[in-house]
Amino acid sequence: MIILSIDYGRVRTGIAVCDRNEIVASPVGVIKEYHMDALADKIVRLAQEHHAEEIVLGLPRNMDGSEGESAANVRVFREMLCERCALPVILRDERCTTVTAYEYLNMNQKRGKKRKEVVDSVAAVIILEDYLSYRRNCQ
Repeated sequence: MIILSIDYGRVRTGIAVCDRNEIVASPVGVIKEYHMDALADKIVRLAQEHHAEEIVLGLPRNMDGSEGESAANVRVFREMLCERCALPVILRDERCTTVTAYEYLNMNQKRGKKRKEVVDSVAAVIILEDYLSYRRNCQ
């Protein structure tokens, strides 16, 4: 199944997708969009272009598991996606994904502007890899 992954952000939103066999998660890119409605439309188009059958949306929880303003925004965004497409939109805990993405980029000598341009798509890959691992272990 082709799955599209989203690391939602108020300014930059990272997108990743996996292959049909759910083996490789690859970054698609970063969408710079301030308006939730316009972002939802762009993501629905990307899902169609990639023939996605499911969407995984990172849910930012606090380290104690509670949810704050960012999680509330993601839940609103999820509803927008659900209204615009018939695909299931799965929420997935994304704690520490951005930190991990920065660590990966640091190990690969990506610094400054280049790092800022790709960190959100790398975080989307990490969210998707985590979800794929979950699917492999729970089926």
